Amino acid sequence: MAKDAAHFTEMARRMETGQGFIAALDQSGGSTPKALRLYGVEESDYDGEEDMFARIHEMRSRIITAPDFTSEKVLGAILFERTMRGEIEGKPTADLLWNDRGIVPFLKIDKGLADKADGVQLMKPMPGLEELLQEAVGFGIFGTKERSVVHEANEAGIQAIVDQQFEVGRTVMGAGLVPILEPEVDIHSETKAEAEVMLRDAIKKHLDAMPEGETVMLKLTIPTEPGLYDVLSDHPRVLRVVALSGGYSTDDACARLSKNSKMIASFSRALTEGLSKQQSDDEFNASLGQNIDKIYRASI
Repeated sequence: MAKDAAHFTEMARRMETGQGFIAALDQSGGSTPKALRLYGVEESDYDGEEDMFARIHEMRSRIITAPDFTSEKVLGAILFERTMRGEIEGKPTADLLWNDRGIVPFLKIDKGLADKADGVQLMKPMPGLEELLQEAVGFGIFGTKERSVVHEANEAGIQAIVDQQFEVGRTVMGAGLVPILEPEVDIHSETKAEAEVMLRDAIKKHLDAMPEGETVMLKLTIPTEPGLYDVLSDHPRVLRVVALSGGYSTDDACARLSKNSKMIASFSRALTEGLSKQQSDDEFNASLGQNIDKIYRASI
């Protein structure tokens, strides 16, 4: 489903004005075993990497085809590369999401985190990024997501993270896609509140320097001070600000998010909390439906 201009415009309108949240279904190599364990699939249950990725694709397919996983409450879904290249019910995943479910597809593009320096972890190099972005365009992907992590209120480190995020974002925009910039602040940081103020100010400077017509999204840890990121949500270069759950439980993440009226959720672990391979379809769908409803209500 190569994306045409009309598709892109409708996806952008939905992301800017729609009610709901973005589902993060983008666990990659390092985080897949943990995600599968939480789902009730132990490492002894699969044989090697290919089998592991087949199991996580089964899990994601079960989520995406569940009765409550529709545009009524889910605005978008962030996919891992293999999920984008895979099929669900005989259709490319992004095709099924948009054409059958009305859900905007995104692609995770980062290759993981570099070692900690200056209190942060930058993204590792991304060889072949331009080729991957062109492939994503061909699959009908609307935007990308790229994650780095702030561990402490270190001005030099935070500036380096924001500079790198916007540099990658420019490459993404050059390919005709909308980047979700994700400089996560560790929820366990002893200087979380101070780091968030530094991060907000560094992001705003970059946004102010962006030319008219360019647009990014931001994925940020729910701030210690409610409303801290409202100035970013209101910025003309920002399509939407979404929140990551960052290790908070579903209930805790939703309670914190509900105090930030200009952010919507983009949860991963909180979305899949309580789901198990061993559940019947009715049990699985009921549990997922409860999570979707909680996250949706916290996002509107």
